[in-house]
Amino acid sequence: MRASQFLLTTQKEAPADAEIISQKLMLRSGMIRKLAAGIYSYLPLGLRSIRRIEAIIRDEMNRAGALELLMPVVQPGELWQESGRWEKYGPELLRIKDRHDRDFVLQPTSEEVVTDIARQEIRSYRQLPVNLYHIQTKFRDERRPRFGVMRGREFTMKDAYSFDRDEAAAQESYRTMYDVYGRIFTRMGLRFRAVAADTGAIGGSLSHEFQVIADSGEDAIVFAPEGEYAANIELAEALALLDRRESAREELRRTPTPGKARCEDVAQFLGVELVRTVKSIVVALERDDAPAEIVLLLLRGDHELNEVKAGKLPGFDRGWRMASEGEILAAFGSPPGYLGPIYAGTGGCGPRVIADRTVARMSDFICGANEKDFHWTGVNWGRDLPEPELVADLRNVVPGDPSPDGKGKLAFQRGIEVGHVFYLGTRYSEKLNARYLDEQGQSRLLEMGCYGIGVTRLLGAAIEQNHDERGIIWPQAVAPFSIVICPINYHQSAPVRAAADALYAGLSAARVDVLLDDRGERPGAMFADAELIGIPHRVNIGDRGLKGGQFEYVPRATLEVVSIDATGALAFLLERVGAASAS
Repeated sequence: MRASQFLLTTQKEAPADAEIISQKLMLRSGMIRKLAAGIYSYLPLGLRSIRRIEAIIRDEMNRAGALELLMPVVQPGELWQESGRWEKYGPELLRIKDRHDRDFVLQPTSEEVVTDIARQEIRSYRQLPVNLYHIQTKFRDERRPRFGVMRGREFTMKDAYSFDRDEAAAQESYRTMYDVYGRIFTRMGLRFRAVAADTGAIGGSLSHEFQVIADSGEDAIVFAPEGEYAANIELAEALALLDRRESAREELRRTPTPGKARCEDVAQFLGVELVRTVKSIVVALERDDAPAEIVLLLLRGDHELNEVKAGKLPGFDRGWRMASEGEILAAFGSPPGYLGPIYAGTGGCGPRVIADRTVARMSDFICGANEKDFHWTGVNWGRDLPEPELVADLRNVVPGDPSPDGKGKLAFQRGIEVGHVFYLGTRYSEKLNARYLDEQGQSRLLEMGCYGIGVTRLLGAAIEQNHDERGIIWPQAVAPFSIVICPINYHQSAPVRAAADALYAGLSAARVDVLLDDRGERPGAMFADAELIGIPHRVNIGDRGLKGGQFEYVPRATLEVVSIDATGALAFLLERVGAASAS
């Protein structure tokens, strides 16, 4: 492609509302333009990278035996009502009506539609397994779209759905897709980690996220450097930090703590370590025809509640929330900050108690006395209060916690979720009655899995991982162009123009994506644009070098200028492009 025939619209500065580096660089390089909050137009430069990403995805999905189809962006609301997600999905689901007042949605995902296809088209076990995928526009009505394409409202996603005869076969399909995703992101030249994850709104019982490693990532990834354990912080298992509960050594005392409502303040006031304190979190469980049930969750003073884990506690699946101050006063007779599990003032009767694993092994601990300006010290289970009704993993892990696989301690890094695989089981096939006949002619529910990749999000993630102060540093596999030729005085020097045109023709004949900058710009402007856009390989051609039979080769990753023989430049570049593709 000649630059004079291409839409290059680079900018020196990013718009003031651009928040993160990928958003700034995509706008400055002319890859995207904002149309509305969370909605972008992809200009030719950005679309070239999207198409390269899609090609890798299609190649690996097809190689694994998946079949491509295309499902609509607009879906009938009745399917979502049938699955139960019409209300459950929440306000991110954009609901619309047609002229006949019928309900539709702009799809955020396609479980309902693909299951409808399966229940109509799959009749026999002989048709299984099958994996259907498409690459399609999605829409999620984010409350606060931000970070450019990283958290937009409209985006492109590859979503795939496997159908199998039983759980064992479905697990095999899951493992196949897990491996496929690893190959896809490796081919794209990305550093990534697969982590165990929560299933969220999609549902199911098994889930892994694929996270591109980047300091700017929204997600905290927990991993064991000495082992293979890795999980999203929402799912990472927090083991008890005490091997056993020690015997009581202190007396129970009602201790004044005037104005000290936070565990940190109480510990400092009493001159003890924060790990001696227990914090009380009061939650309300929703009930259909009755007042909310108040429950007390206990964590060590230095730990934080993991709300995803809390949502999986028995009885929490019908909905839960943090209790209001009025509900807390009614249940405890005390304002927040002085709450605890010893209900001395209520005849020993109060909300049920769920303790974190570590808290259940603590002794001589400190907790609120359910009275303003007072805490209990020297508290011990069994002696001063009943054992907790339930002991569960309630907290977020922290760096240095023991790894659940027994191999060393946990560490953290930041990541950007670009792919997610789920084992769904029969969640959707049961709701939509998607069945097949087995060898004995018995009707059975289809077992399902679903697998998503954020195609447009990958653009932002790749840039977050690969950039410097000058601009983008694309991995070659997803770069909009592999090579840029920068001829100096292209329109004034016949030798330069002839050399540049000949190299461009040779690379084009070899089917290399090459950009010839024939705009007649000054060298500084050409080089700055090439570095901003992030093209992996650059060749500078000028009269001075040609006199000695030399071109300049400049790899974007290092910007180290290397003189190469002009007559061997084509072979040199083809070798570089081939080597980068192979890696």
